[in-house]
Amino acid sequence: MKKIILGLILSALFIYLSLRGIDMDALLHSLKRIDFSYALISAVILVVMQIVRSVRWGVLLAPLEKVSQPVLFAITSVGFLAIVAIPARLGELVRPYLIAKKSSIPMSSALATIFMERLLDSVTVLIILATTLILTPLPSWLVKSGVFVLGITVLAFVLIIFVHLKKEYLLNLSASLTRRLSPRWHGLTHTIGHFIGGFGIMADGKRFAIAGLFSLTFWLLDAFSIYLLLKAFKINLPFMAAVVIMLVLLVGIAIPTAPGFIGNWHFACVMGLAIFGIGKAEALSFAIVYHFITMIVILSLGLFFLPSYTFSFGDLKKSMRF
Repeated sequence: MKKIILGLILSALFIYLSLRGIDMDALLHSLKRIDFSYALISAVILVVMQIVRSVRWGVLLAPLEKVSQPVLFAITSVGFLAIVAIPARLGELVRPYLIAKKSSIPMSSALATIFMERLLDSVTVLIILATTLILTPLPSWLVKSGVFVLGITVLAFVLIIFVHLKKEYLLNLSASLTRRLSPRWHGLTHTIGHFIGGFGIMADGKRFAIAGLFSLTFWLLDAFSIYLLLKAFKINLPFMAAVVIMLVLLVGIAIPTAPGFIGNWHFACVMGLAIFGIGKAEALSFAIVYHFITMIVILSLGLFFLPSYTFSFGDLKKSMRF
């Protein structure tokens, strides 16, 4: 509850910062100028991104079990609906829970693939950031954020490699420790074993490289969707500007706020566009439309598949028991 309240407070703060000093007439004028053909193409690209995301997840899951793409796409759609609708990122548990229901893959193994997916995203975004830094001057705070993420990513990869190589040792250690605890902890070793097994792709260099290429494709599509939406607002900036806006937005939505990234999404877009001299009213109008299109795509896809892939908080809690 405290996290939810804090998220609502932060959202309110970001909304205030986004609206402070705004010229409402200029905002409305900018919204009226939008070219809906570009906006529609941008929305289509967001759907394609969801397909790419689900295909990549299939690659990560392949060492455990081959799951059909229609099932992966449906679960991915419902999972991201949960992420934007449920506070405190609890929606991240929905995809592992649903894939465990629709396959023989244990939830802990599926959870490990989600962890690996996030690491691939981090690596890809860091590569894009480094490339952008060579071509375009970036704010120091964005570079420092990248360095911070780099440190966490390297640490996470070292940890994954360690647990993958020392799996038997860690399982024996876990079994020895849990025998001394209450019986309710005896299933922990089994769960840890499945979780480590979810990193099976680390042993397949070719499959890992394919997953990396899908990650690169995903984020380049994301930048292209932003670029097209800039065109929709007749904001004439180069493609690299769209990449920078994407990077700033990623930092912004990493801050835990209210469901749907309300406030932090808009403020991040305003900050990103300000780097290129775009006025606050025009930038906020872009942010409002970009957020609206993204949420419509996520909600539409998620709600379409939700009747066939239902879940509850009680189910999620039960699935996390040892």
